[in-house]
Parts: sequence; C-alpha cells; structure tokens
Amino acid sequence: MSAVLGGMVKHSSAFTIIAPNHKILANGHPDQEFRADLRRISNVRNAISIASIYCQAGIIFWIVLTLNNPLIYVVAFLLIGRTHAQLLALMHESAHRLLFSNRLVNDFVGRWILGYPSFTNTDGYRRVHMAHHRQEFGLNEPDIALYANYPVSRASFWRKMRRDAFGKTGWRLLRQQLRDAVQTETV
Repeated sequence: MSAVLGGMVKHSSAFTIIAPNHKILANGHPDQEFRADLRRISNVRNAISIASIYCQAGIIFWIVLTLNNPLIYVVAFLLIGRTHAQLLALMHESAHRLLFSNRLVNDFVGRWILGYPSFTNTDGYRRVHMAHHRQEFGLNEPDIALYANYPVSRASFWRKMRRDAFGKTGWRLLRQQLRDAVQTETV
C-alpha cells in the first residue's frame, strides 16, 4: 500500500509510540472524558461562523455590483472561491454531525444552508466520507484514487489542472452529486 501512496503513509515503525496518559489511551484514542470535551459543540459559535460566511459573500457581491470593474470581478471570483471552501468545511462538520447539537438542525443546516448552495449533497457526501473514515488509508479506502500515485509527473499535474480549469472534473462530480440526490438513504 505504501508504494501506491508514494510515501504519504509511513510504515508504523516510523512513528513514536506515545505513552498513555490521563487523556490518551494506549491505543492512541482519547479517554471518554477527553473525547466528550473534544466533541463538545458550540451552537452559537457555529451559527456565527455560518452567518459570517454569508456576510462575506454578501459584501463581495455588493462590492462587485457597486464598483462594476473587471479587475474587481477577478478578485471577487477568488474571494468567492474562498467562501465556497468555507461553506464546504462547515458542511464537512455537519456530515460528522458536529456542527449543531440538535441532529435535525445539524442536518437541515448541513443540507440547505451549507451543502446545496455549494452544489453538494450532504447526505451523499456523508455516506462516502464515513466509508473513508472506516477504511482510512486501508485496502478498501474509497478515496484512494484522490491521493494515490503521488507525487505525479509534471505532465500529469497539468492534465489535472486542465480538467479542473475546463470544468471536466466539476461536471463529473456534479453528475455524481445529482445521482446521489435521488437516493433517500441517510446515515
């Protein structure tokens, strides 16, 4: 497996063995109390984070409409990309059900406020992402193709960049998202 991952995952002998302490068990997992602390959800902080992302987007659109300048369009395009990534980062947290303590609120916000505006089906993402966590870097890792065989050649890198720049990758991902949207099973 390490040959496929290009050295991304080191052999277990390369890692320092951590002595268990009052927070970390011998298997590297947090003890129950520490795990509860790590999983404590701040509903207010997360709501403010979401509101701030939407405020950022609103300000960007306001500046574009007010200044109506081609250079501003380029800057706005880059900043909206950042906003898109922020929405997806919080959607990822909602997929783990760590965004809001109320499951219904978490799933609603993850789907309608974060996922769909980012062209992402949160439920479909959750299914695939949880499979990834069950087999992380293992033989049945569903995301292995995303990071296998790195580092890549310069030619391969530019092929990937062209696919992304011309929307081929985006169209493939959107098609899969649309297919996933018709599936009703949730995790």
